[in-house]
Amino acid sequence: MTARQLLDLLVDPGTFRSWDEPVTAEYADPGYRDALARARERTGLDEAVLTGHALLDGRPVALVAGEFAFLGGSIGVATAERITRAVERATAERLPLVALPVSGGTRMQEGSAAFLCMVRVTAAVHAHRSAGLPYLTYLRNPTMGGVFASWGTLGHLVLAEPAARLGFLGPRVYEELRGEPLPPAVQRAETLAANGRLDAIVPPERLRAFLARALAVLTARPASASVTVPVPAPVPAPAPAPPDAAEPSDAWESVLLSRRPDRLSALELLHHTAETFLPLDGDSALVRGLALIGGRPVMVVAQQRPGPDRLPLPFTAADLRAVRRQAQLAEELGMPLLTVVDTTGAELSIEAELDGVALEIAHCLTTLVGLRTPVLAVLLGQGSGGGALALLPADRVIAAQHAWLAPLPPEGASAIVHRDGEHAPQLARAQGITATELTATGLVDLVVPESADPADLRERLAAAVTTALAELAELPDAERLAARAARNRRLGGPDPGGIPR
Repeated sequence: MTARQLLDLLVDPGTFRSWDEPVTAEYADPGYRDALARARERTGLDEAVLTGHALLDGRPVALVAGEFAFLGGSIGVATAERITRAVERATAERLPLVALPVSGGTRMQEGSAAFLCMVRVTAAVHAHRSAGLPYLTYLRNPTMGGVFASWGTLGHLVLAEPAARLGFLGPRVYEELRGEPLPPAVQRAETLAANGRLDAIVPPERLRAFLARALAVLTARPASASVTVPVPAPVPAPAPAPPDAAEPSDAWESVLLSRRPDRLSALELLHHTAETFLPLDGDSALVRGLALIGGRPVMVVAQQRPGPDRLPLPFTAADLRAVRRQAQLAEELGMPLLTVVDTTGAELSIEAELDGVALEIAHCLTTLVGLRTPVLAVLLGQGSGGGALALLPADRVIAAQHAWLAPLPPEGASAIVHRDGEHAPQLARAQGITATELTATGLVDLVVPESADPADLRERLAAAVTTALAELAELPDAERLAARAARNRRLGGPDPGGIPR
């Protein structure tokens, strides 16, 4: 698909207006001049990119589209200057920017000068992102070299064409330098997505709808909420149960109920709570997405339990890296972060140790603790180990009545203390793991009651999440961050000597 064909597929008919100025550069090498002339005649373009602005589903956007038929979409100095000017103009006009690269990388005929221009383009993209403006990239087949290693992969969302070859070193170069072929799956879009390096794989025919939904969230600017309910104290008493709520169960009963296959899942909660929810790709235990909740754009990371027809997937170091990336993007875009916790724990394997799962838990904790944007956490079900704890630093935590948090599953704790798993119920009751008990430790701010009807929990949690996000948005940043610091200092309850902190 040519650049023009892709733009015609994406933008509203008749709305594209080019920003391109004629290329005036002259080159001494006659062979290169001839190659440029042939490329111009073959494509009808004067360079390997088209830039401009258009409407996409009625929203104004800036666009940069690569043309592979023009010298393999390679980036020379003039190409980089055209891209840089487009990014700078998008920033000046405060337009979201959609980049559609397809490229073999830097143009070899121009050597180091062209290579260094990747810094020029990256600097412009950094300024665009620093201005709080959305930058979305769609990597086409192929996107390689300096383009992949700079502006091609710097999007707030990085999307890719199915089966696209994406990577740093081209297969011919790899084989020449290493003396062996590069396995083809290494640089496939699907492989990168499975490792958390891409946000979604989208066929071209679905790209317009996907971008429209993403931009609907990323460009939303809700009016200030008029919240009349006073903001609760950092650790209030749990909300009283309504008349039809189930009687509080003991800890072991909550553990068993949290494991039921028909229990409310994170995806069910998100789809019900959000007016718009756009999940991102990734066959993992983590759901990432963009949402509009109460008219407010929200970045979402949620742990998803497997359904009855799926094998359980471990919560991996790659998932934790994805959590950190979403959190950092939320801060950059000025969006609140919503985390949903429901996990049997982080992956326990040799591969996980080598991949640094413990380090990623630590990095996730410090990222969320230091995030300047509002953070709301929902403890939905199982909260086992560091994999759960990594998503719980927040300004406020809402918990379902039968949710729980423990250093290990009760069976694991029993194995440590009693060298068997038979004492799990007793350990669960002794460790203070229930949602109600977690209010005393300073973690949970609101316990949402559960009844015999699972739909009730869905409705109550949705209302609680919407209200909490609106309340957090009303707090001045300095006040909210000071309250968060005080909250973190109190977590765990009073010190062993009984002296309140």
